[in-house]
Amino acid sequence: MMQLIDGRTLAKAIQTNLAVRVAHLRGSRPGLAIILVGDDPASHTYVAKKEQACKEVGMTFEKFLYPTDTSTQAIVEKVRELNGRADIHGILVQLPLPAQNEQVVIDAIDSHKDVDGFHRVNQERLEKGEPCLAPATALGIMKLIESTGVDVRGLNAGVVGSDLFTRPLGFLLSERGVTTERIDPNASNLSELACQKDILITVVGRPGLIQADAIKDGAIVTDVGTTRVNGNLLGDVDPHVINQKTGWLTPVPGGVGPMTVAMLLVNVLKAHQLGPRLKSASPGAGDQS
Repeated sequence: MMQLIDGRTLAKAIQTNLAVRVAHLRGSRPGLAIILVGDDPASHTYVAKKEQACKEVGMTFEKFLYPTDTSTQAIVEKVRELNGRADIHGILVQLPLPAQNEQVVIDAIDSHKDVDGFHRVNQERLEKGEPCLAPATALGIMKLIESTGVDVRGLNAGVVGSDLFTRPLGFLLSERGVTTERIDPNASNLSELACQKDILITVVGRPGLIQADAIKDGAIVTDVGTTRVNGNLLGDVDPHVINQKTGWLTPVPGGVGPMTVAMLLVNVLKAHQLGPRLKSASPGAGDQS
């Protein structure tokens, strides 16, 4: 039987520690600003969780709502305004955007305030092993894997999903001696490829995509691909595998989601403490002087 990795408990411990650190800060408190465009219920739910988490750890929070048909330029102008505010240390544009150019918007964010870790400067610095703001989801996954207590050095990992998720995870895993391969979720031999991996990460959003025959006994499986079906939140991994395999599995809900929020707040605190240093070391197109 697979052991469940309790993301909620781990996230709560991280946030409790953050609350203590924030309470002992001198001067300004870390501040997060989120731009939310459109009426997607899932996006609004995610932002509400981030707002609640900020309040719990003592960080300031501001939310800016825009209708679906807002122009890319209007969003960029708000981002640039937030770039110039000393009381805002982290800027997050909730993705996906309904119609706007996501890359243009991300590029407009000061890299040292990019707490989602998607700015090209942060991506480049991550590749080089330099100080940066790494993607919160990737950081959360790493914490969940570490919580199993397994020595991962020398293991191999597979990421079922896009290159956007595979690359940062690959860099973070390589620092721990793990080799990583991207697996195409539409591959005809998906199960054959996946069942060879000691660590399997799935980021697709297709319920039941990963069946028991795609999981190696003893593997660490993190399920990021959540989908709401008839009011229930389902992952990519068939829930029945827990009784068919050995190893570790993050549940949906209660696995990667809470950890992503927790690591986002870790990034906000990091931006508050190290932002100016990161900015001076890595200017980018979105940086404002």
